[in-house]
Amino acid sequence: MDLSNGLEDVAVLFQPHSTKQSLPDFEYSPGNVPGPGCTADPSEVTLPGCSCRSHQCSIETCSCLQSHGQAYASNGRLLGVNTPDANHCTPVFECNALCPCSDTCSNRVVQGGLRLALQVSSTDGRGWGVRTRQRIPRGTFVCEYAGEVIGFEEARRRQLAQGCEENNYIIAVREHGGTAAVVETFVDPTTVGNVGRFLNHSCLPNLFMVPVRVHSAVPRLALFAGRDIDALEELTFDYSGGYRNQTPGQMPVTQTPGQMPVTQTDQASRTVRRKVCHCGANNCEKFLPLDASILN
Repeated sequence: MDLSNGLEDVAVLFQPHSTKQSLPDFEYSPGNVPGPGCTADPSEVTLPGCSCRSHQCSIETCSCLQSHGQAYASNGRLLGVNTPDANHCTPVFECNALCPCSDTCSNRVVQGGLRLALQVSSTDGRGWGVRTRQRIPRGTFVCEYAGEVIGFEEARRRQLAQGCEENNYIIAVREHGGTAAVVETFVDPTTVGNVGRFLNHSCLPNLFMVPVRVHSAVPRLALFAGRDIDALEELTFDYSGGYRNQTPGQMPVTQTPGQMPVTQTDQASRTVRRKVCHCGANNCEKFLPLDASILN
């Protein structure tokens, strides 16, 4: 069974342990869609393009690369992964629909969509999870964490409305600019989302998240391999935004964790119950990360 219903170029397999297991009811979408409180359409082309006429853009002539820096190697892998000088202090900007360069340009990676064979299957004690059916080299783009782009008030409303046994999938990415400005993006794949919604948290993950802008100022939350990943290995990322297998843990990005149950007792007070972490890592923090700022 293809979980994406043909919306991805590569089928996303669904592999339950038994015929009695069924997936949650949601609409599959390869990319972000606007939701309540979203002030910009994620699919609208709002960023300027370059004027390169060649198939491959180069830093010497491409205005996109000159303005934002070169993020990818010629093979499409993210530069600087797991090196002492790795530094993703600025989000990645790819060439976009206004750029005349070809689809094979090395500065077009995340926009190409899913290219890896992934499968959603049940795990022991952690619900659904995602495994790779092929080896993934370090620095490779794996998938997006896509869903509804919503505003802060809507994210807060949804989180407070959840029951104590419900999973919270909302990710809040905060990008800190050089002028002390903070750009917040809230993505909720609960009812509309892609394969990324099934990724589990780990305190020692093999993926890390980078905001990548393509056509719109709304970033895509792209997940890259932080190390070489073997076939059939489960794919995980740190819901708090860190990466503890070495850099790029210095990314100035914080994320509100998924799967954080909240019970609201009344209008004046509320109880937040932290969910136990079952990642099994030696450095496990015992509880899933919690960003309480969305609840205030």
